[in-house]
Amino acid sequence: MAERYVSLAEVNSLLAAEKENRGFLALQNASMEHAKLMSRLSAEDSRKLITELRAIPPVTDFAAVKIADILPLFPVDLRAIFSKERVNLEPEAIEKILATVAKYL
Repeated sequence: MAERYVSLAEVNSLLAAEKENRGFLALQNASMEHAKLMSRLSAEDSRKLITELRAIPPVTDFAAVKIADILPLFPVDLRAIFSKERVNLEPEAIEKILATVAKYL
C-alpha cells in the first residue's frame, strides 16, 4: 500500500464512504465531523487545486495539501506553511500560489 498526503476534503469523502460500509465508533464520527467542518472545498476541487499547486516549483506534496486545507489569502500565511521546509519563497511564486488558491474560493 502506497502512502500519500490527503486533504481534509478527501478525508471527509473517504470516511463518508467507509461509514456506509460499516458503523463508526464515537471517535471515528468525531473525526468525520471535524473533517466536514474544517474542509471548505469538495474532494474533487481539493484534488484539482493540489494538482495545480504541485506544478508551481517550490510546492511539495505536503505543502500543496496544507495549502488546499488552509486556503491562505496572504503571503504571511504561505510563509508559515513553508517555514518547516526552509524554502525561501520568491514573490513570483507567492503570487502564483495565491492566484491559484483564489480561483477556488
